[in-house]
Amino acid sequence: MTSFLYFMPLRTIQGSTTATRVQNDSSAAEFILLGFSAFPELQGRMFGAFLIIYLVTLIGNALIITIIFLDQSLHIPMYLFLQNLSVVEISFSAAITPEMLVVLTAEKATISFGGCFAQMYFILLFGGTECFLLGAMAYDRFAAICHPLSYPVIMNKRVFVKLVIFSWISGIMVATVQTTWVFSFPYCGHREINHLFCETPPVLELACADTFLFEIYAFTGTILIVMVPFLLILLSYIRILFAILRMPSTTGRQKAFSTCASHLTSVTLFYGTASITYLQPKSRYSPDTKKLMSLAYTLLTPLLNPLIYSLRNKEMKKAVVKLWQRKVALHTACLVEDLGVFLLCY
Repeated sequence: MTSFLYFMPLRTIQGSTTATRVQNDSSAAEFILLGFSAFPELQGRMFGAFLIIYLVTLIGNALIITIIFLDQSLHIPMYLFLQNLSVVEISFSAAITPEMLVVLTAEKATISFGGCFAQMYFILLFGGTECFLLGAMAYDRFAAICHPLSYPVIMNKRVFVKLVIFSWISGIMVATVQTTWVFSFPYCGHREINHLFCETPPVLELACADTFLFEIYAFTGTILIVMVPFLLILLSYIRILFAILRMPSTTGRQKAFSTCASHLTSVTLFYGTASITYLQPKSRYSPDTKKLMSLAYTLLTPLLNPLIYSLRNKEMKKAVVKLWQRKVALHTACLVEDLGVFLLCY
């Protein structure tokens, strides 16, 4: 998910003759997404697996959004942050997976210049938003565990709204600046993107212009957009760990660990899979290996988010049971009413 923070190797086109020799027809361009075209026998199996993962992701995250919306007891910052995270995961998956499924089934998968722009924009928007949301969620857990008495003041409704708005605006700013900049470069020569979707690194490789300044920006963005939230998360959980260890009650320690376990798992998945993909030396992996690794954060993290939070959280389990019982009771009442009407008519 952090592909927008990938630092491309410094690459310049020397001399103007190379750029002018190739015609730039970006305005009418179509890109070709290669996907796993080198392994046609695997694409059918991948399509089935990816489709199932996509549907489970949509259903699971939609269920979290619905449960939190319907259960008034869950209208607290911890679960409202989770609700926003589920919205991000659904949107992120919707921006990537449908196009990925088309690439796996089409003999020659093409995407228009505008379509590629839109896909990259939404990938960056939701990826950047998730970076800051995870940091905000860590701060919320820090305030709840380390300062339980003053927690309602520290994380009041106004602070919560500000953190959520800041996360979304930051994602929008990252997406707007980076996508506009990437597509301002001239694209000439072959239009084959050796990837499953329009990410910044593989698209930028097709640019026939000097991208030095953009790469400086990308490096700076890596520090500001990834490292700042990650350091906030790290510092928050170090403080939380010390606070938990000082608790006299074993039950209290277990409850605190359980409360934070779901968020820690989500953070580990998000940053861990992105690190495996982007922090390893590029020369060690083939393009197809990189595609497989990119699937970890584009498919795995959105899929496991609802499973982690529903299986590791007692309040979410209770809310699911309560919602189910309410549905059963409503259905039973409707049956009884229909039976009563039938008997009266008879």
